This record gives sequence, C-alpha cells and structure tokens, in this order.
Amino acid sequence: MNTHSRYKTKQRDMLMDYLKAAPGVHFTAGEVCAYFTSHGASISQATVYRRLEELVDDGIVSKYTVDGHTSACFEYTGEDAHVHPDVCYHCKCVKCGKLIHLHCDEVESLQAHLLEEHRFKMDPQRTVFYGLCENCI
Repeated sequence: MNTHSRYKTKQRDMLMDYLKAAPGVHFTAGEVCAYFTSHGASISQATVYRRLEELVDDGIVSKYTVDGHTSACFEYTGEDAHVHPDVCYHCKCVKCGKLIHLHCDEVESLQAHLLEEHRFKMDPQRTVFYGLCENCI
C-alpha cells in the first residue's frame, strides 16, 4: 500500500469527492482534469495522475488499459461503489470511445468453449469487443 495516498490533502479530498459521485463510471485522467478546470478548481494534471495511480495501488480505483492508442480509463471501486468481479470483459465504442463493462453468461460460455475445444484461455481483463454503443448506433 502506498503510504503517500494516506495523507489527507485538499486535492485528494477533491478527487475522492469526484470519484464517489460517479461509481461505476469510466473516466480518463484528462476528463478529471477538464472537470476540475471547468469548475475553477486548482489541481494540476500531474497531481491528478499521481493521485489516481496511488488510488489504484490502494485498490480504491481500477485502471483499464484497452489498447496502446487510447488513454487508460479509471473507475472508482471503493467500499461504497459497485465493485466488479475479476471476470470482466469490455465493449468499446469506436465512435465515441465509451468503455462498457460486460458481465454476460454467454461470453462466459464462449470462454469455456475456447478453453475446452481450442485450448485457448481468454484474458477477461484484456478482452475487448469493438463496435457501437447504444448512443452511437
């Protein structure tokens, strides 16, 4: 556990308030910075990145890196938020970039089929289905 994240700072409190207001929502560090800038808050981009990484280390925030071309997404997964199990696939909208968690028995069946019939084990944390979200269809 990172001891630096245990220190109570104004910026950490601001970030925690932002995160707690949006449990289950994916966001990038850039979106967090834009939010604070638009609300006149004084928090640097470096501080946002540093604090998010500390919160990932502490298990309060999950980090998802979908590919090498887009920014990592973060999600608040603290005690009061919806916590996703270890098995979690993702859908990524190729139009707006939205990242969606996918918990689906059918995909679980596909994973079992691939393992049994093709001796291939899917990695749920790195499996991404690309397409269009409901807002972009």
